[in-house]
Parts: sequence; structure tokens; C-alpha cells
Amino acid sequence: MDLDALTIGEAKQLVALIGAPNTPAVCTTGHWKIGQNYLMLIAGTFYTGRLVAVDRYELVLEDASWVADTGRFAEALAKGVVSEVEPCPEGEALIGRGALLAAFLWKHDLPRSVK
Repeated sequence: MDLDALTIGEAKQLVALIGAPNTPAVCTTGHWKIGQNYLMLIAGTFYTGRLVAVDRYELVLEDASWVADTGRFAEALAKGVVSEVEPCPEGEALIGRGALLAAFLWKHDLPRSVK
């Protein structure tokens, strides 16, 4: 393929397939549910929050908290109770997708007070 001979239309198609540098690609497919609460395992620690955006590199959470200790993991998921939590400041928390190890739907109110 001769890249110098590409038409503008062909170049746009190529960019759509591989993405342009520094241009977030909004995730429109997959299992993520915008507006849903999640418990996420991020490089050895947990965070909770409401997912508000997904792009190629980051997950954006609102009302996020760092969960230092889930207690019994199955009980935390079933009942929404964690042993130790520190709320993040108001606003958005950006989670690098490369650091994400696992994510679970959190079907409870988000923990927003220090425990």
C-alpha cells in the first residue's frame, strides 16, 4: 500500500479503523453500562463509582471512592457493605484501562463516607 497515494476518503477510513493519536474513541459497544455503579479492581486496589464515560484509554467515574478493604468479597458484592473506604473528592475519577484487572456491577448505593 502506497500511503502517499491515499485519497482523503481512504485516509479517513484508515483512521476510523485504527484511531487517530490523542483522539479519544468513545466506546459504543461492549459490556460497559454508562450510568451503572461498579466495583473495580485496579492494579491491586478497589474503587467504586458510577461510570459516566468510556474511551480508548480511560474509564471516567463519578462519586468515586477508594475501597481499602472490601471485607468478605462475596458479601461486599451481595450486600454493598465494605470494611474500609475513603471517598475521592467531588468530581470525576479517571481510571486507566490498562490498570483495570476486573470490574463488577455494584447494585447498591455508592459508599461516600469515610469508614
